[in-house]
Amino acid sequence: MPFDYTLDFHSIDFRARPELYRVGVGEQGVLLVQPYKGEILPFWRFKDAAAAQESSRAIYALFEQYLASEDFVGADMARKFLQMGFTRARRYANHRGGKKYDGPVPADKKGQSGAHGRAELPRTSTPDPDKVEAAAIFKQKWDEAKAHPEYQRQKAAFIARYGK
Repeated sequence: MPFDYTLDFHSIDFRARPELYRVGVGEQGVLLVQPYKGEILPFWRFKDAAAAQESSRAIYALFEQYLASEDFVGADMARKFLQMGFTRARRYANHRGGKKYDGPVPADKKGQSGAHGRAELPRTSTPDPDKVEAAAIFKQKWDEAKAHPEYQRQKAAFIARYGK
């Protein structure tokens, strides 16, 4: 099921109401779903390889804690933050300043990712090697999270229970 952007994210506690959560595609909802956003975001850093190493370790530790608590929504959110560490570090490696698309996000697409009809800005001729390394660090942890047997078990159980 696609991610439901119509929910009142300011008032929903997804730990108390996991049935409202949708896995969605990729990083959907990563900066919306509470209380997880508030728990994970303080650890999310990708400015360089050292920051990425520390950040990905901390977020992966939260991922494992959520799994141990049978909190799939938290584990999935941690997985999304690891994925977002990879994608943002790559974006900054390829686009100085991190701006990938030309022009503003259309008003009806605020909070959603994607080009939305905007042209991609030119990539830098030489990607920032520190950001490339930061991306690789996050990619390794993201891959570990996706393949984690307990994550796979809890994801299947969540989808079977809630259909999303």
